[in-house]
Amino acid sequence: MPAPLQALDLTALDGFLAAVLLQPRRLPPSRWLPLVTDEEGRPLPAAWPPRARLQALVQQRFEELNALIEARQWFDPWITDVDEDTLPLEAVQPWVLGFATACGEFPALTEGPGSQEPELIEALAQLYQHLDPADLEDADALLEEIDSLEPPASMEEAVESLVRGCLLLADVSRPVRVKSTRPGVPRRR
Repeated sequence: MPAPLQALDLTALDGFLAAVLLQPRRLPPSRWLPLVTDEEGRPLPAAWPPRARLQALVQQRFEELNALIEARQWFDPWITDVDEDTLPLEAVQPWVLGFATACGEFPALTEGPGSQEPELIEALAQLYQHLDPADLEDADALLEEIDSLEPPASMEEAVESLVRGCLLLADVSRPVRVKSTRPGVPRRR
């Protein structure tokens, strides 16, 4: 990134995109894309040569995640900088921080109507269990749910909790519409 911009790292970017996708209402790229390339949302210089390619790659990952989440299919979160000494919680924490960054910028998912629903809290606990509980102030129900979870013992379990949390969130924020047996009457699943 050209100075003074500070972009999300690859792992945080993936979590950020997942949270943007899970918002109850679709956000236009013009609202979230500047935050990908700068934590303060400053725009990339129009004349910066890799600008178009970078934005196209980010949009490509966004659409890939969207298709998988929409179909409620497994996806592989981008987790980088892992070696045999990295603890599972440490490895996935940047992904969850990217997710939390998007939720802080776009709070409709976590602070909107229904934010205290058990299904939402259960899903968020799958993700936020990877953060320091001190960072989750005023979230008693969420902390209680996190306390009920067994911490992941392996990278596979940690990654599984990220995907499970996202797919559970999708069921809450983007329920699948099931075709009705009567024409013109949509049903929610």
